Amino acid sequence: MDHFSTARLTAQRLREDHLADLVALHLDPDVSRYLGGVRSAEVTKTYLATNMAHWDQHGFGLWVLRTKDGAFAGRAGIRHILVDGVDEVEIAYTFKRDLWGQGLASEIATALTEIGLSQLKLPSLIGLVAVEHCASRRVLEKANYALEKHTSHHGEDVVIYRIRR
Repeated sequence: MDHFSTARLTAQRLREDHLADLVALHLDPDVSRYLGGVRSAEVTKTYLATNMAHWDQHGFGLWVLRTKDGAFAGRAGIRHILVDGVDEVEIAYTFKRDLWGQGLASEIATALTEIGLSQLKLPSLIGLVAVEHCASRRVLEKANYALEKHTSHHGEDVVIYRIRR
């Protein structure tokens, strides 16, 4: 599933030529506030390599998102993540700041959930969110994820939402 689209977005499997767009996204302090902070170009390059390897290992991962006119919008995906010593599969989504508040996160969260549960036949998906990130928590709630627990991840207070097939 290298490509898919929603009503307002197209998604393309992560590739090396997406580096510049990802660097710009990760350098925005508002965008990166709940992602562990601003990431340098070098850190983003490592992030890109890690997530491309995830595709090779699992057959799914992160996609770059574009608006219907082709403009870079952000990134989103389905990926393995270790939480409290357990291998989980999370949905993740990050958009450019100028696209916030338009319902795009809810649109992509719904699409990722459908892909993960129906097409990939995963037993469950999680959303891992900073406790204070109310907008992202609301996205997961609207997509029918249920709050499961509070925990700590990389030194951050987070909540885990889950949906099951």
